[in-house]
Amino acid sequence: MKRALLSVSNKQGLSDFAKGLVDLGYELISTGGTKRAIEEAGLPVLSISEVTEFPEIMDGRVKTLHPSVHGGLLAKRSSDEHMRQLDELNIETIDLVAVNLYPFKETIAKPDVTEADAIENVDIGGPTMLRSAAKSFEDVAVVVDPADYSEVMNSLQAGELSFEARKKLAAKVFRHTANYDAMIAEYFSELTEEAYPESYTVTYEKVQSLRYGENPHQTASFYKKANYQGASLANAQQLNGKELSYNNIQDANAALDVVLEFTGPAAVAVKHMNPCGVGTGENLFEAYGKAYAGDPISIFGGIVALNREVDGETAAKLKEIFLEIVIAPSFSQEALDILTTKKNLRLLQVDMKKPETQTHKLTSVSGGLLVQDTDEGSLEDVELEIATERQPSEQELKDLQLGWKVVKHVKSNAIVIAKSDHTLGIGAGQMNRVGAAKISLEQAGEKAKGSIMASDAFFPMPDTVETAAEAGVTAIIQPGGSKRDQDSIDACNKYGIAMVFTKMRHFKH
Repeated sequence: MKRALLSVSNKQGLSDFAKGLVDLGYELISTGGTKRAIEEAGLPVLSISEVTEFPEIMDGRVKTLHPSVHGGLLAKRSSDEHMRQLDELNIETIDLVAVNLYPFKETIAKPDVTEADAIENVDIGGPTMLRSAAKSFEDVAVVVDPADYSEVMNSLQAGELSFEARKKLAAKVFRHTANYDAMIAEYFSELTEEAYPESYTVTYEKVQSLRYGENPHQTASFYKKANYQGASLANAQQLNGKELSYNNIQDANAALDVVLEFTGPAAVAVKHMNPCGVGTGENLFEAYGKAYAGDPISIFGGIVALNREVDGETAAKLKEIFLEIVIAPSFSQEALDILTTKKNLRLLQVDMKKPETQTHKLTSVSGGLLVQDTDEGSLEDVELEIATERQPSEQELKDLQLGWKVVKHVKSNAIVIAKSDHTLGIGAGQMNRVGAAKISLEQAGEKAKGSIMASDAFFPMPDTVETAAEAGVTAIIQPGGSKRDQDSIDACNKYGIAMVFTKMRHFKH
Protein backbone atom coordinates (compact mmCIF):
# COMPACT_ATOMS: atom_id res chain seq x y z
CA MET A 1 0.00 0.00 0.00
CA LYS A 2 1.26 3.47 -0.88
CA ARG A 3 1.41 6.07 1.89
CA ALA A 4 0.75 9.81 1.87
CA LEU A 5 1.73 12.23 4.62
CA LEU A 6 -0.60 15.26 4.87
CA SER A 7 0.14 18.15 7.25
CA VAL A 8 -1.19 21.53 6.18
CA SER A 9 -2.00 24.87 7.78
CA ASN A 10 -4.11 25.79 4.73
CA LYS A 11 -7.02 23.33 4.68
CA GLN A 12 -8.35 24.52 1.30
CA GLY A 13 -9.15 21.48 -0.86
CA LEU A 14 -7.76 19.07 1.75
CA SER A 15 -10.81 16.83 2.16
CA ASP A 16 -11.29 16.23 -1.55
CA PHE A 17 -7.59 15.58 -2.08
CA ALA A 18 -7.44 13.18 0.87
CA LYS A 19 -10.54 11.32 -0.35
CA GLY A 20 -9.02 10.99 -3.81
CA LEU A 21 -5.88 9.45 -2.29
CA VAL A 22 -7.88 7.00 -0.19
CA ASP A 23 -9.88 5.98 -3.27
CA LEU A 24 -6.57 5.26 -5.03
CA GLY A 25 -5.53 2.98 -2.17
CA TYR A 26 -3.23 5.31 -0.24
CA GLU A 27 -2.83 5.02 3.52
CA LEU A 28 -2.96 8.50 5.08
CA ILE A 29 -0.67 9.80 7.81
CA SER A 30 -1.30 13.13 9.45
CA THR A 31 -0.79 15.45 12.40
CA GLY A 32 -2.83 17.70 14.69
CA GLY A 33 -5.48 19.84 13.03
CA THR A 34 -4.96 18.20 9.63
CA LYS A 35 -5.70 14.78 11.10
CA ARG A 36 -8.88 16.11 12.73
CA ALA A 37 -10.04 17.61 9.41
CA ILE A 38 -9.46 14.30 7.61
CA GLU A 39 -11.32 12.37 10.32
CA GLU A 40 -14.22 14.86 10.15
CA ALA A 41 -14.40 14.05 6.42
CA GLY A 42 -14.98 10.41 7.43
CA LEU A 43 -11.63 9.15 6.12
CA PRO A 44 -9.21 6.72 7.78
CA VAL A 45 -5.94 8.29 8.91
CA LEU A 46 -2.96 7.32 11.09
CA SER A 47 -1.45 9.81 13.52
CA ILE A 48 2.23 10.59 13.12
CA SER A 49 2.79 9.10 16.58
CA GLU A 50 1.50 5.73 15.36
CA VAL A 51 4.18 5.81 12.66
CA THR A 52 7.06 7.03 14.81
CA GLU A 53 5.93 5.19 17.96
CA PHE A 54 6.90 8.37 19.77
CA PRO A 55 4.54 11.04 21.13
CA GLU A 56 4.41 14.63 19.94
CA ILE A 57 6.33 16.65 22.52
CA MET A 58 7.05 20.26 23.50
CA ASP A 59 3.64 21.59 22.45
CA GLY A 60 4.01 19.99 19.03
CA ARG A 61 7.45 21.50 18.33
CA VAL A 62 8.75 17.96 17.81
CA LYS A 63 6.54 15.47 16.00
CA THR A 64 7.74 14.68 12.46
CA LEU A 65 11.50 14.97 13.06
CA HIS A 66 12.02 11.21 13.25
CA PRO A 67 13.81 8.51 11.21
CA SER A 68 10.51 6.74 10.58
CA VAL A 69 9.38 9.82 8.67
CA HIS A 70 12.58 10.98 7.01
CA GLY A 71 13.89 7.48 6.38
CA GLY A 72 10.64 6.77 4.54
CA LEU A 73 11.12 9.91 2.45
CA LEU A 74 14.87 9.91 1.77
CA ALA A 75 15.45 6.26 0.99
CA LYS A 76 16.35 5.67 -2.66
CA ARG A 77 13.99 3.03 -4.01
CA SER A 78 16.65 2.07 -6.56
CA SER A 79 19.21 1.34 -3.81
CA ASP A 80 19.13 -2.22 -2.49
CA GLU A 81 21.14 -1.06 0.55
CA HIS A 82 18.67 1.70 1.40
CA MET A 83 15.73 -0.66 1.08
CA ARG A 84 17.52 -3.31 3.18
CA GLN A 85 18.04 -0.77 5.96
CA LEU A 86 14.39 0.26 5.90
CA ASP A 87 13.39 -3.39 6.17
CA GLU A 88 15.75 -4.00 9.11
CA LEU A 89 14.45 -0.92 10.95
CA ASN A 90 10.81 -1.64 10.10
CA ILE A 91 10.42 1.71 8.32
CA GLU A 92 7.91 2.02 5.51
CA THR A 93 8.33 4.31 2.51
CA ILE A 94 6.22 7.45 2.08
CA ASP A 95 5.21 8.10 -1.51
CA LEU A 96 3.46 11.46 -1.39
CA VAL A 97 3.76 14.50 0.86
CA ALA A 98 1.34 17.43 1.00
CA VAL A 99 2.63 20.05 3.42
CA ASN A 100 2.34 23.79 3.78
CA LEU A 101 3.91 25.83 6.51
CA TYR A 102 3.03 27.74 9.64
CA PRO A 103 1.70 31.17 8.60
CA PHE A 104 4.84 33.17 9.39
CA LYS A 105 4.15 35.84 6.75
CA GLU A 106 0.59 36.37 7.96
CA THR A 107 1.72 36.45 11.59
CA ILE A 108 4.36 39.16 11.19
CA ALA A 109 1.93 41.22 9.11
CA LYS A 110 -0.29 41.72 12.17
CA PRO A 111 0.17 45.19 13.66
CA ASP A 112 0.27 43.85 17.23
CA VAL A 113 2.54 40.86 16.57
CA THR A 114 5.01 40.04 19.32
CA GLU A 115 8.45 38.58 18.87
CA ALA A 116 7.28 35.46 20.71
CA ASP A 117 4.35 35.00 18.30
CA ALA A 118 6.67 35.36 15.32
CA ILE A 119 9.12 32.80 16.69
CA GLU A 120 6.37 30.26 17.41
CA ASN A 121 5.30 30.53 13.78
CA VAL A 122 8.74 29.60 12.46
CA ASP A 123 8.04 26.13 11.06
CA ILE A 124 10.81 23.55 11.49
CA GLY A 125 9.31 20.15 10.73
CA GLY A 126 7.35 21.32 7.71
CA PRO A 127 10.29 22.68 5.69
CA THR A 128 12.33 19.65 6.67
CA MET A 129 9.70 17.24 5.36
CA LEU A 130 9.27 19.27 2.20
CA ARG A 131 12.99 19.34 1.51
CA SER A 132 13.35 15.61 2.19
CA ALA A 133 10.48 14.81 -0.16
CA ALA A 134 11.72 17.25 -2.83
CA LYS A 135 15.22 15.81 -2.66
CA SER A 136 13.65 12.39 -3.35
CA PHE A 137 11.39 13.61 -6.17
CA GLU A 138 12.39 10.58 -8.30
CA ASP A 139 10.33 8.47 -5.91
CA VAL A 140 8.17 10.92 -3.95
CA ALA A 141 5.49 13.36 -5.10
CA VAL A 142 5.52 16.54 -3.04
CA VAL A 143 2.78 19.18 -3.03
CA VAL A 144 3.16 22.53 -1.29
CA ASP A 145 0.38 24.52 -2.96
CA PRO A 146 -3.33 23.55 -2.71
CA ALA A 147 -3.74 24.94 -6.24
CA ASP A 148 -1.79 21.89 -7.46
CA TYR A 149 -4.06 19.28 -5.82
CA SER A 150 -6.35 18.95 -8.81
CA GLU A 151 -3.60 18.47 -11.39
CA VAL A 152 -1.75 15.98 -9.19
CA MET A 153 -4.92 14.01 -8.52
CA ASN A 154 -5.86 13.91 -12.21
CA SER A 155 -2.41 12.52 -13.06
CA LEU A 156 -2.54 9.91 -10.29
CA GLN A 157 -6.02 8.81 -11.37
CA ALA A 158 -4.78 8.53 -14.96
CA GLY A 159 -1.99 6.18 -13.90
CA GLU A 160 1.03 8.05 -12.57
CA LEU A 161 2.63 11.42 -11.92
CA SER A 162 5.40 11.76 -14.49
CA PHE A 163 9.06 12.26 -13.64
CA GLU A 164 8.98 15.79 -15.10
CA ALA A 165 5.86 16.66 -13.12
CA ARG A 166 7.49 15.47 -9.89
CA LYS A 167 10.62 17.50 -10.69
CA LYS A 168 8.54 20.65 -11.26
CA LEU A 169 6.74 20.11 -7.98
CA ALA A 170 10.10 19.71 -6.24
CA ALA A 171 11.39 22.92 -7.78
CA LYS A 172 8.29 24.72 -6.48
CA VAL A 173 8.99 23.33 -3.02
CA PHE A 174 12.56 24.65 -2.98
CA ARG A 175 11.34 28.08 -4.12
CA HIS A 176 8.68 28.01 -1.43
CA THR A 177 11.04 27.09 1.40
CA ALA A 178 13.61 29.62 0.17
CA ASN A 179 10.90 32.30 0.19
CA TYR A 180 9.85 31.25 3.68
CA ASP A 181 13.40 31.26 5.04
CA ALA A 182 14.14 34.61 3.40
CA MET A 183 11.21 36.21 5.22
CA ILE A 184 12.43 34.76 8.51
CA ALA A 185 15.99 35.95 7.83
CA GLU A 186 14.75 39.44 7.00
CA TYR A 187 12.60 39.57 10.12
CA PHE A 188 15.48 38.58 12.38
CA SER A 189 17.88 40.97 10.62
CA GLU A 190 15.43 43.78 11.37
CA LEU A 191 15.12 42.64 14.99
CA THR A 192 18.90 42.77 15.38
CA GLU A 193 19.17 45.99 13.34
CA GLU A 194 21.54 44.51 10.77
CA ALA A 195 20.82 46.59 7.68
CA TYR A 196 23.69 45.21 5.58
CA PRO A 197 24.47 41.66 6.77
CA GLU A 198 27.18 39.38 5.35
CA SER A 199 24.65 37.90 2.95
CA TYR A 200 21.67 39.83 1.63
CA THR A 201 18.60 37.67 1.16
CA VAL A 202 15.38 39.06 -0.27
CA THR A 203 12.27 37.43 -1.61
CA TYR A 204 9.48 38.67 -3.85
CA GLU A 205 6.22 37.07 -4.95
CA LYS A 206 4.88 37.16 -8.49
CA VAL A 207 2.11 39.63 -9.26
CA GLN A 208 1.83 39.01 -12.99
CA SER A 209 3.62 38.06 -16.18
CA LEU A 210 4.12 41.04 -18.49
CA ARG A 211 3.71 41.02 -22.25
CA TYR A 212 7.36 42.04 -22.61
CA GLY A 213 10.04 44.14 -20.93
CA GLU A 214 11.43 47.53 -21.93
CA ASN A 215 11.40 46.30 -25.55
CA PRO A 216 9.34 43.62 -27.30
CA HIS A 217 12.28 41.21 -27.58
CA GLN A 218 12.70 41.15 -23.76
CA THR A 219 10.60 38.97 -21.43
CA ALA A 220 9.51 40.32 -18.04
CA SER A 221 7.38 39.75 -14.94
CA PHE A 222 6.27 41.91 -12.03
CA TYR A 223 6.93 40.84 -8.43
CA LYS A 224 5.99 42.31 -5.06
CA LYS A 225 7.65 42.30 -1.68
CA ALA A 226 5.73 40.20 0.82
CA ASN A 227 3.80 42.24 3.42
CA TYR A 228 5.01 45.57 2.02
CA GLN A 229 3.01 48.33 3.68
CA GLY A 230 2.68 51.74 2.08
CA ALA A 231 2.31 53.33 -1.33
CA SER A 232 3.21 50.80 -4.01
CA LEU A 233 2.22 49.88 -7.55
CA ALA A 234 2.35 46.26 -6.38
CA ASN A 235 -0.61 47.00 -4.08
CA ALA A 236 -2.54 49.14 -6.57
CA GLN A 237 -6.13 48.41 -7.56
CA GLN A 238 -6.64 48.83 -11.29
CA LEU A 239 -10.09 50.28 -11.97
CA ASN A 240 -9.94 50.64 -15.76
CA GLY A 241 -7.79 50.20 -18.82
CA LYS A 242 -5.38 47.79 -20.44
CA GLU A 243 -2.91 45.59 -18.62
CA LEU A 244 0.13 47.44 -17.32
CA SER A 245 3.38 47.08 -19.23
CA TYR A 246 6.93 47.02 -17.88
CA ASN A 247 7.49 50.65 -18.88
CA ASN A 248 4.09 51.66 -17.48
CA ILE A 249 5.07 50.28 -14.08
CA GLN A 250 8.46 52.01 -14.14
CA ASP A 251 6.94 55.38 -15.09
CA ALA A 252 4.02 55.04 -12.69
CA ASN A 253 6.40 54.25 -9.85
CA ALA A 254 8.43 57.37 -10.67
CA ALA A 255 5.27 59.50 -10.65
CA LEU A 256 4.17 58.00 -7.35
CA ASP A 257 7.55 58.74 -5.76
CA VAL A 258 7.32 62.42 -6.74
CA VAL A 259 3.73 63.01 -5.65
CA LEU A 260 4.48 61.49 -2.24
CA GLU A 261 6.79 64.44 -1.58
CA PHE A 262 3.78 66.73 -1.20
CA THR A 263 1.25 67.05 1.60
CA GLY A 264 -0.97 69.70 -0.04
CA PRO A 265 -2.90 69.06 -3.26
CA ALA A 266 -0.36 68.13 -5.96
CA ALA A 267 -0.24 66.76 -9.49
CA VAL A 268 2.76 65.15 -11.17
CA ALA A 269 3.19 64.26 -14.83
CA VAL A 270 5.96 61.82 -15.76
CA LYS A 271 7.45 60.75 -19.08
CA HIS A 272 10.24 58.18 -19.37
CA MET A 273 10.73 58.11 -15.58
CA ASN A 274 11.38 61.87 -15.30
CA PRO A 275 8.82 64.41 -14.12
CA CYS A 276 7.81 66.73 -16.95
CA GLY A 277 5.28 68.85 -15.06
CA VAL A 278 4.57 69.32 -11.34
CA GLY A 279 2.01 71.64 -9.81
CA THR A 280 0.50 72.42 -6.42
CA GLY A 281 -2.61 74.41 -5.58
CA GLU A 282 -5.53 75.04 -3.29
CA ASN A 283 -7.29 72.05 -4.82
CA LEU A 284 -6.56 69.19 -7.22
CA PHE A 285 -8.03 70.91 -10.26
CA GLU A 286 -5.72 73.89 -9.77
CA ALA A 287 -2.70 71.64 -9.12
CA TYR A 288 -3.30 69.59 -12.28
CA GLY A 289 -3.78 72.74 -14.36
CA LYS A 290 -0.38 73.98 -13.22
CA ALA A 291 1.28 70.61 -13.87
CA TYR A 292 -0.18 70.56 -17.38
CA ALA A 293 0.97 74.13 -18.04
CA GLY A 294 4.50 73.16 -17.00
CA ASP A 295 4.96 71.13 -20.20
CA PRO A 296 1.78 70.64 -22.27
CA ILE A 297 3.76 68.79 -24.96
CA SER A 298 5.60 66.17 -22.90
CA ILE A 299 2.59 65.30 -20.76
CA PHE A 300 0.90 63.85 -23.88
CA GLY A 301 1.03 60.05 -23.57
CA GLY A 302 2.41 60.32 -20.05
CA ILE A 303 1.48 59.26 -16.53
CA VAL A 304 -0.25 61.56 -14.06
CA ALA A 305 -0.16 61.00 -10.29
CA LEU A 306 -2.49 62.93 -7.97
CA ASN A 307 -2.56 62.91 -4.17
CA ARG A 308 -6.23 63.71 -3.64
CA GLU A 309 -9.45 62.03 -4.73
CA VAL A 310 -10.12 62.78 -8.39
CA ASP A 311 -13.31 64.82 -8.71
CA GLY A 312 -15.47 65.29 -11.79
CA GLU A 313 -14.00 68.67 -12.73
CA THR A 314 -10.43 67.33 -12.65
CA ALA A 315 -11.48 64.16 -14.47
CA ALA A 316 -12.98 66.20 -17.31
CA LYS A 317 -9.68 68.07 -17.67
CA LEU A 318 -7.67 64.83 -17.59
CA LYS A 319 -9.89 63.37 -20.31
CA GLU A 320 -8.99 66.15 -22.76
CA ILE A 321 -5.61 64.62 -23.66
CA PHE A 322 -4.18 61.16 -24.23
CA LEU A 323 -2.72 59.76 -21.02
CA GLU A 324 -1.47 56.26 -20.33
CA ILE A 325 -2.21 56.15 -16.59
CA VAL A 326 -3.85 58.22 -13.87
CA ILE A 327 -2.87 57.37 -10.29
CA ALA A 328 -4.80 58.62 -7.27
CA PRO A 329 -5.80 57.54 -3.77
CA SER A 330 -9.43 57.39 -4.96
CA PHE A 331 -11.84 58.48 -7.69
CA SER A 332 -15.32 59.90 -7.20
CA GLN A 333 -18.12 58.10 -9.02
CA GLU A 334 -18.48 61.13 -11.30
CA ALA A 335 -14.77 60.96 -12.13
CA LEU A 336 -15.02 57.24 -12.90
CA ASP A 337 -18.02 57.81 -15.14
CA ILE A 338 -15.99 60.36 -17.11
CA LEU A 339 -12.64 58.58 -17.29
CA THR A 340 -13.85 55.04 -17.92
CA THR A 341 -15.28 56.17 -21.25
CA LYS A 342 -11.64 55.95 -22.38
CA LYS A 343 -11.41 52.17 -22.32
CA ASN A 344 -7.62 52.01 -22.61
CA LEU A 345 -6.86 54.61 -19.91
CA ARG A 346 -5.42 52.81 -16.90
CA LEU A 347 -6.83 54.08 -13.61
CA LEU A 348 -4.84 53.01 -10.57
CA GLN A 349 -6.09 53.47 -7.02
CA VAL A 350 -3.10 53.53 -4.68
CA ASP A 351 -2.83 54.04 -0.93
CA MET A 352 -0.70 57.18 -0.68
CA LYS A 353 0.64 56.34 2.76
CA LYS A 354 4.44 56.36 2.94
CA PRO A 355 6.07 53.29 4.53
CA GLU A 356 6.72 53.81 8.22
CA THR A 357 10.24 52.38 8.14
CA GLN A 358 13.21 53.11 5.92
CA THR A 359 13.39 50.78 2.95
CA HIS A 360 16.21 49.71 0.67
CA LYS A 361 16.63 50.48 -2.99
CA LEU A 362 18.01 47.57 -4.99
CA THR A 363 19.85 48.06 -8.28
CA SER A 364 21.16 45.14 -10.27
CA VAL A 365 24.57 45.25 -11.89
CA SER A 366 26.15 42.49 -13.95
CA GLY A 367 26.73 39.66 -11.51
CA GLY A 368 25.85 41.75 -8.47
CA LEU A 369 23.44 43.92 -6.54
CA LEU A 370 23.78 47.43 -5.14
CA VAL A 371 21.80 48.07 -1.97
CA GLN A 372 21.23 51.47 -0.39
CA ASP A 373 18.71 53.31 1.76
CA THR A 374 16.02 55.03 -0.26
CA ASP A 375 16.61 58.78 -0.57
CA GLU A 376 14.26 60.14 2.09
CA GLY A 377 16.27 63.35 2.59
CA SER A 378 14.22 66.55 2.65
CA LEU A 379 14.64 70.19 3.59
CA GLU A 380 13.23 69.32 7.01
CA ASP A 381 16.46 67.42 7.67
CA VAL A 382 18.82 70.32 7.00
CA GLU A 383 19.50 73.87 8.10
CA LEU A 384 19.36 76.05 5.01
CA GLU A 385 22.18 78.52 4.43
CA ILE A 386 21.48 81.67 2.45
CA ALA A 387 24.87 82.24 0.87
CA THR A 388 24.16 85.49 -0.97
CA GLU A 389 23.59 89.12 -0.08
CA ARG A 390 20.01 88.97 -1.31
CA GLN A 391 17.46 86.94 0.64
CA PRO A 392 14.77 84.97 -1.24
CA SER A 393 11.25 86.35 -1.05
CA GLU A 394 8.44 84.35 0.56
CA GLN A 395 7.14 83.17 -2.84
CA GLU A 396 10.66 82.39 -4.07
CA LEU A 397 11.29 80.32 -0.95
CA LYS A 398 8.06 78.42 -1.58
CA ASP A 399 9.07 77.76 -5.18
CA LEU A 400 12.60 76.78 -4.12
CA GLN A 401 11.09 74.16 -1.84
CA LEU A 402 8.96 72.81 -4.69
CA GLY A 403 11.94 72.77 -7.05
CA TRP A 404 14.02 70.90 -4.50
CA LYS A 405 11.35 68.24 -4.03
CA VAL A 406 11.13 67.72 -7.78
CA VAL A 407 14.84 67.79 -8.68
CA LYS A 408 15.41 64.93 -6.25
CA HIS A 409 13.48 62.70 -8.67
CA VAL A 410 15.06 63.90 -11.91
CA LYS A 411 17.88 61.88 -13.46
CA SER A 412 21.28 63.54 -12.90
CA ASN A 413 22.60 65.95 -13.97
CA ALA A 414 19.31 67.65 -13.15
CA ILE A 415 17.99 71.20 -13.20
CA VAL A 416 14.42 72.33 -12.45
CA ILE A 417 12.93 75.75 -13.21
CA ALA A 418 9.79 76.68 -11.25
CA LYS A 419 7.58 79.67 -10.54
CA SER A 420 4.20 80.27 -8.95
CA ASP A 421 3.89 76.77 -7.46
CA HIS A 422 4.69 74.77 -10.60
CA THR A 423 7.56 73.67 -12.78
CA LEU A 424 8.32 75.46 -16.03
CA GLY A 425 11.26 73.49 -17.36
CA ILE A 426 13.21 70.35 -16.44
CA GLY A 427 16.64 69.37 -17.71
CA ALA A 428 17.35 65.70 -17.04
CA GLY A 429 20.19 63.24 -17.45
CA GLN A 430 22.76 65.53 -19.02
CA MET A 431 26.50 64.95 -18.97
CA ASN A 432 27.18 68.48 -17.69
CA ARG A 433 25.16 70.75 -15.43
CA VAL A 434 25.09 73.82 -17.64
CA GLY A 435 23.68 71.63 -20.43
CA ALA A 436 20.82 70.58 -18.13
CA ALA A 437 20.27 74.25 -17.23
CA LYS A 438 20.06 75.31 -20.88
CA ILE A 439 17.48 72.58 -21.64
CA SER A 440 15.30 73.56 -18.69
CA LEU A 441 15.52 77.28 -19.45
CA GLU A 442 14.78 76.77 -23.13
CA GLN A 443 11.69 74.83 -22.17
CA ALA A 444 10.61 77.57 -19.73
CA GLY A 445 11.16 80.29 -22.35
CA GLU A 446 9.98 83.78 -21.42
CA LYS A 447 8.30 82.37 -18.31
CA ALA A 448 11.77 81.87 -16.81
CA LYS A 449 11.88 85.56 -15.86
CA GLY A 450 11.34 85.75 -12.12
CA SER A 451 11.63 81.97 -11.70
CA ILE A 452 13.78 79.82 -9.41
CA MET A 453 16.34 77.17 -10.32
CA ALA A 454 16.96 73.94 -8.39
CA SER A 455 20.07 71.82 -8.95
CA ASP A 456 20.53 68.28 -7.63
CA ALA A 457 24.26 68.84 -7.01
CA PHE A 458 26.68 71.73 -6.56
CA PHE A 459 27.98 74.04 -9.28
CA PRO A 460 31.65 73.28 -10.05
CA MET A 461 31.93 76.67 -11.76
CA PRO A 462 29.78 79.81 -12.17
CA ASP A 463 28.65 79.09 -15.75
CA THR A 464 25.27 77.71 -14.60
CA VAL A 465 24.61 80.89 -12.62
CA GLU A 466 25.55 83.00 -15.65
CA THR A 467 23.11 81.02 -17.81
CA ALA A 468 20.37 81.39 -15.18
CA ALA A 469 20.92 85.13 -14.88
CA GLU A 470 20.63 85.62 -18.63
CA ALA A 471 17.21 83.93 -18.55
CA GLY A 472 15.94 86.02 -15.63
CA VAL A 473 16.16 83.48 -12.78
CA THR A 474 16.00 85.29 -9.44
CA ALA A 475 16.72 82.53 -6.89
CA ILE A 476 18.69 79.29 -6.86
CA ILE A 477 18.76 76.30 -4.53
CA GLN A 478 21.66 73.84 -4.65
CA PRO A 479 23.67 71.71 -2.21
CA GLY A 480 26.85 73.78 -2.18
CA GLY A 481 30.14 72.18 -1.18
CA SER A 482 32.24 72.92 -4.26
CA LYS A 483 35.76 74.27 -3.85
CA ARG A 484 34.62 77.05 -6.14
CA ASP A 485 31.36 77.90 -4.35
CA GLN A 486 32.54 81.47 -3.91
CA ASP A 487 32.67 81.97 -7.69
CA SER A 488 28.97 81.07 -7.92
CA ILE A 489 28.13 83.21 -4.89
CA ASP A 490 29.92 86.18 -6.45
CA ALA A 491 28.04 85.67 -9.72
CA CYS A 492 24.72 85.57 -7.87
CA ASN A 493 25.58 88.75 -5.97
CA LYS A 494 26.53 90.42 -9.25
CA TYR A 495 23.09 89.71 -10.75
CA GLY A 496 21.04 90.11 -7.58
CA ILE A 497 20.15 86.42 -7.39
CA ALA A 498 19.37 84.83 -4.02
CA MET A 499 21.11 81.47 -3.53
CA VAL A 500 20.33 78.87 -0.88
CA PHE A 501 22.66 76.01 0.09
CA THR A 502 21.01 72.80 1.35
CA LYS A 503 24.23 70.87 2.14
CA MET A 504 22.42 67.80 0.83
CA ARG A 505 22.92 66.23 -2.60
CA HIS A 506 20.26 64.39 -4.61
CA PHE A 507 22.10 62.47 -7.32
CA LYS A 508 19.84 60.03 -9.14
CA HIS A 509 21.76 57.74 -11.46
